[in-house]
Amino acid sequence: MPNAPAPAVAAPKYLRRGKVKEVYEISPTELEFRFTNDISVFDKHIPSEIPHKGETLARTAAHWFELCSRLGVRHHFLGLSGPTSMRVRRVQVVPDPKTLGPGPKGYLVPLELIVRYYLAGSMWDRVKAGKVRPEELGFPAGKTVKFGARLPEPHFEVTTKLEPVDRLLPIPEALALAAIDRRQLDEIREIILRVDEAMQREIGPRGLLHVDGKKEFAVDRDGALMLVDTFGTADEDRFWDKDAYDRGRHVDFSKEFVRQHYRQTGYYDALQQARAAHQPEPPIPPLPPLLVDEVSRLYTTVYQRLTGEPFSATAAA
Repeated sequence: MPNAPAPAVAAPKYLRRGKVKEVYEISPTELEFRFTNDISVFDKHIPSEIPHKGETLARTAAHWFELCSRLGVRHHFLGLSGPTSMRVRRVQVVPDPKTLGPGPKGYLVPLELIVRYYLAGSMWDRVKAGKVRPEELGFPAGKTVKFGARLPEPHFEVTTKLEPVDRLLPIPEALALAAIDRRQLDEIREIILRVDEAMQREIGPRGLLHVDGKKEFAVDRDGALMLVDTFGTADEDRFWDKDAYDRGRHVDFSKEFVRQHYRQTGYYDALQQARAAHQPEPPIPPLPPLLVDEVSRLYTTVYQRLTGEPFSATAAA
């Protein structure tokens, strides 16, 4: 008798699209992230594709999740499923976890957790504008600080995750929004510092400094915290070349390079003015073709510097 046909395997179900990745349902307990070559800054999707970006993000994220496994840090990563995709444990994504009832489990904590080690990025903007005083960052009162200064201690910040534009949150509001308590937030901070310390130990010999970065967490089905989404890539984190830093220069290995382009063209100022006035936001223009090539080289270079592995594309650009 002829063999019976194999049962059909259901195609992954498309669920949603984030700024740079698509999310598919594999099963009630498993998702697949598919990383695109898209790029975003200032919560705006740039109408340009960056060759090889998706593959570098997937492979870099996998590298750091494997580090977490060695550290004994819980995470949602199950494995790479292709050159630009990975499988992860699934949790519920709800804007208000309190709707899940008391002591909710198996949900995404709707916060982004940022730790800064050097004075850069939006924190530098706030210091320059007088919105943050140097002593709030651990410097002596009255001290004049410069861009790139190493912070006396890691600076921890919390922003929204599921709102159209991320906003900084005071700790009480963050706890209420995320349905977690102060003990859990302290645990999150300890996990981040532990992971970041291990990352710096690894990338230091490759001549990099970890400047700042963001991470996301979930409460798993057992009620324990686990690291989710992705981290430690050129999208979420900022890295500097150590030799250049020691000579007083700041050579970025992150998409700060792209942010600076839009600052220099005046787009960033126009965007901030529109947001402050609650006016329609100006559309972000595409990157010039030569800059697209440069940004693509940046992402492959960052992958190699972070992981110590050569980059050879296995997916179509």
